[in-house]
Amino acid sequence: MSSEAREWVWGHSSSRGAARLVLLSIADRVADEQCVSWASLSSLAKRTRASVSTVREAIDRLVDAGELEQLDDLVGPQRSTVYRLPLAAKAVAEIAEDQDADQAPAQGREVTSTLRISALRRCGIRPREVPESPARVRKPAVPESGRSRRKPAQGRAGNRHSNVPETGTQNRSEPDLNRRYSSGGAAVASAAEWQVDPATHTWARQQGHLDRLGEQGLQAADAKWRLHRADWKPRSSDAWAADWRSWVAREHPPARRNLYAVPDGGHRPAHGMTRTEAHQAALLAALDEPTGTEG
Repeated sequence: MSSEAREWVWGHSSSRGAARLVLLSIADRVADEQCVSWASLSSLAKRTRASVSTVREAIDRLVDAGELEQLDDLVGPQRSTVYRLPLAAKAVAEIAEDQDADQAPAQGREVTSTLRISALRRCGIRPREVPESPARVRKPAVPESGRSRRKPAQGRAGNRHSNVPETGTQNRSEPDLNRRYSSGGAAVASAAEWQVDPATHTWARQQGHLDRLGEQGLQAADAKWRLHRADWKPRSSDAWAADWRSWVAREHPPARRNLYAVPDGGHRPAHGMTRTEAHQAALLAALDEPTGTEG
């Protein structure tokens, strides 16, 4: 029967443009002579290559023109909207009655508005479920009293936690609020802000690094470590302490300030001399030393 409905649209409908395409798409799903069809706005938009708003406006124009009815008491497959083409249904009924020789022509007679729901069920169209009465319908997730089962929050007389702001981000792990805390509760700081704790200093002494490097050497190693870690992201105190200990354990003791011999037999302190100059001075001094073979 969809072919008869489409033929009526092509030959008798006064719709134009997008409204005509929408009506043809609806007529394409007509199952019987009742000219009842179903469609969703999204499917009509896809079939007509139009926007949903355009399809909605086209349906309003077709309903105002009397060429389309929206049957709100019925629902189609996947809860789609059910439509009826009343003028097409009237034309189809008149043609059927004219073809029946036992009945008089039905020209001018109105087509009954009663629909055969049993025939529509074969197409997936069924009556919309309506609650029997508000008193018998219950939502399992809502108590009968209408109130939520959640325990109501107690009234606040003020800020119970003086160290927690009343507004703003409450996640302690977010650095924009308080970068001194992490999700684990350990202090977070940059390498420049981190200070050697007593436990780390005791470790350096017990491991012999303080005797090996000396107090000044240990300070120099600490300054070098902070320089190399300046661009690192903030870490916890435990992480910085472990990294600092690893750095100190690999640090070499400072070079001793020995006196290097000079060619004139004197001595000059290494302070103020580069390493290359010191090596050259030592080599020349070794060459000038007597070997016992001189004649």
